[in-house]
Amino acid sequence: MAADTPSQERQPLWFLLLLTLAVAGGAVAYVPFLTVLLPVRISELMGGEDVAALSYSTFAGAVIASLANIGFGWLSDRSGTRRGWILAGMIASGALLVCVGYATSLSQIIAIVMVWQMSLNMMLSPLLAWAGDCVPDEQKGLLGGLFALAPALGALSGAFVTFPGLADGQTRLVLVAAIVGVMIAPALVFGGGRRMPRLMEPADKLSQRAEAGKRQRKAIVGMWTARLLVQVSEAALFAFLLFWMRSITPDFGENRAANIFSVVLVVAVPIALVAGRWSDRHGRPMVPLAICAALSSLGLIAMALATTENSALAGYVLFGISSMTFLSLHSSQTLRVLPRPQHRARDLGFFNLTNTVPSLIIPGLTLALVPVAGFSALFVLLAALAAVACLLILFLARAR
Repeated sequence: MAADTPSQERQPLWFLLLLTLAVAGGAVAYVPFLTVLLPVRISELMGGEDVAALSYSTFAGAVIASLANIGFGWLSDRSGTRRGWILAGMIASGALLVCVGYATSLSQIIAIVMVWQMSLNMMLSPLLAWAGDCVPDEQKGLLGGLFALAPALGALSGAFVTFPGLADGQTRLVLVAAIVGVMIAPALVFGGGRRMPRLMEPADKLSQRAEAGKRQRKAIVGMWTARLLVQVSEAALFAFLLFWMRSITPDFGENRAANIFSVVLVVAVPIALVAGRWSDRHGRPMVPLAICAALSSLGLIAMALATTENSALAGYVLFGISSMTFLSLHSSQTLRVLPRPQHRARDLGFFNLTNTVPSLIIPGLTLALVPVAGFSALFVLLAALAAVACLLILFLARAR
């Protein structure tokens, strides 16, 4: 591969689309596997549904993923290249995905999943950092809007590979690995030479004054905390949407819950694109984030007050679209506040903890509130967290 060398002041749309396709390929690499294919494989191996076995493999994988994302980010920073790590991670994670189908015991599955998480994050960590190396601040809003395609395509890929009659268990794993390769390879092949010199300047050139460095640290802490607060709310609804809806409508089906979740993901895409493009044109990157956090809080309040199926769904749709838009735009705007390009991938690894920490928080939070005060109490607390995220973003916008 050609070395990544200096390029233009703005990136062409085709390159942004290839980056988006690659990031979506990263989502396809894990969403259908973790949500559908891994539970099915464990069920086949254990002779029935085994929640404990799935929990063990998921928890072990999440711990490894958190550490590997930081570690491989640091290695890609030190090596000065991204595409080689992305390619190696893509090949290794695809091969290990296929190996899951040949596992003959739970211990083998857990071991494979742990190594798979390492190779997956060898690919994912440098991928977002590469976007930070190449895409200027003036286009980060648009990039964030395009990133909204990733979770939508991840969910749709799960529906595609499990379509009745399309493929059996082992072939599904091969199919996922092949789709990921097709989605990521174009960016690797045609994306050389897109780095921008001004995005790679050392930290001492970017910030000469102590005051500027202090503001930068506050911005990083604020962005990290705001994302964590919204992610906690999003993770809670992802895990307990069906249970909550059944507390209002007892016969609410799994398929309806899946369909509603898919609709939210799809509708969030054009909204994120419009909001991101607006922020680029007006130079107001934090405004859409603050609005989305506020609307997420309002959606959660509506859910806490809901007494009918229609009012519950309306509240969830408002929350779901707003939170997904927030998370997509936040992913690209995070690249704006990280002060040290020479540590960009490593620092993004610490931001990635906001994706894994909520899975450790939500079970205890739910058990503490729902049995005693019901889902309404949980949603009020989550609404408060989203409101705090809004205030943090507004503070950052004012500080700028």
